[in-house]
Amino acid sequence: MVVGPRVTPTTRRWLPDFELTRAPTGQPPVGAVFPGNFMSEYRRWLPALALIVLSLTWGYTWVLAKQGLAYAPPFAFAAERCVGAALALIIAVKLSGRSLKLVAPRQTIAIGLAQVAGFMIFQTWALVEGGPGKTAVLIFTMPIWTLLLAWPILGERVRGKQWLAAASTLGGLLLIIEPWDMHASLFSKFLGLMAALCWATGTILIKRLRSKTPVDLLTLTTWQMIIGAVPIILLACIVPEHPTEWSVSYVGILIFMSVASTAMCWWLWIYILDRVPAWEASLSVLGTPVVAILSSRLIFGEAFKTSEIAGIVLIGSGLAMLSLLGWASSRRNPVKQIQDPA
Repeated sequence: MVVGPRVTPTTRRWLPDFELTRAPTGQPPVGAVFPGNFMSEYRRWLPALALIVLSLTWGYTWVLAKQGLAYAPPFAFAAERCVGAALALIIAVKLSGRSLKLVAPRQTIAIGLAQVAGFMIFQTWALVEGGPGKTAVLIFTMPIWTLLLAWPILGERVRGKQWLAAASTLGGLLLIIEPWDMHASLFSKFLGLMAALCWATGTILIKRLRSKTPVDLLTLTTWQMIIGAVPIILLACIVPEHPTEWSVSYVGILIFMSVASTAMCWWLWIYILDRVPAWEASLSVLGTPVVAILSSRLIFGEAFKTSEIAGIVLIGSGLAMLSLLGWASSRRNPVKQIQDPA
């Protein structure tokens, strides 16, 4: 009798789903992953590749956001990119032959209101009150809130050497944000923190939904964008702002922001969440502010600060440590074959 492997959230981590079956003596198990098996190795690294694309795209988004706000007011800009993202996702669902049926409507509505509507409204409001400086970047305190929520709600705990990676990554974030040197109002800081809390809440809700209900990731992303876009559109219609200055340059920025940084990246984020613990995914996404700072400094010719360089090094070290710990864990705890007693 051959018993299939038991894949838990911990052992799964960055690994693909596969099964091992017994083979004749002296031959490797069927389904074992070897260097020559390109597709298996490719699937193994898909989440890591998704994270790289996500960090690079979201990081560069901060540069484009600054340029886009020269053409459109904040709330109108947010509404326009959400509408574009929702349309792009609907087209992607239809072209892929998936069903657009809404599964788990209450949970999906909660995710859309928290992770899309709440996050983008508070982020945009913080941008209006405090400017495009470090107040808006407070949204990247999201991993702290996720760490606090994931333990009691999801039972995901940071253990052993993982604390070193978490401390290094969060320490680097603090050096980049410099909360001790913020000249913005207390209210704008509060808005930035609320955006981070909404993002963390949406992250936890997605993990809970996926643990209980089978739902297609692309369809879930589409519905969260449709639902979340509604309050943003209403707010853009209510808040008095100057009209959008439409031009070829702005249309190009809006297309990238809608299709790549909003539609594609939110789908990648949900995909990553489906593969790793919430706290680990949240820490890993801190590569985004590093890319944002590097892009901004190189494109706008801004000078680097010593604290920013130190923060980038700490975040990079923490992310590298997370990757090494994940790799080491997968090596120590491979998917094992359970054999009949002789």
